[in-house]
Amino acid sequence: MPIDSPLAKENAAAGYITAATHASLHTADPAGTGANEVTGGSPAYARVPITWAGGGVDGIYTATLASDFNVPAGTDVAFMGLWTALTGGSYLDKAVCEATFASQGTLQIADITYTQT
Repeated sequence: MPIDSPLAKENAAAGYITAATHASLHTADPAGTGANEVTGGSPAYARVPITWAGGGVDGIYTATLASDFNVPAGTDVAFMGLWTALTGGSYLDKAVCEATFASQGTLQIADITYTQT
């Protein structure tokens, strides 16, 4: 059942975005664990910090990533993930994100939108 109240949607979304502080890239489905995270490269791949901003009391937040991802040569990116920390932490969520890198490069993710329903 979807949440009916805009304030309840806003409160639920606020909890989600407070926890989701970093984005990651994955070479295959991260499933429920954050598996298949990209590694390696020079400069080395690392998770990217996220800054979230809301509009009104509607349960919708938009994230901006602090920087582009460094992606190693020979990497096929299949998913983006959300985490609670730069390293370690807890894996929270995923979205499809497809890109192929024959050589070392960077991947820029446009704004991410989270909508609580």
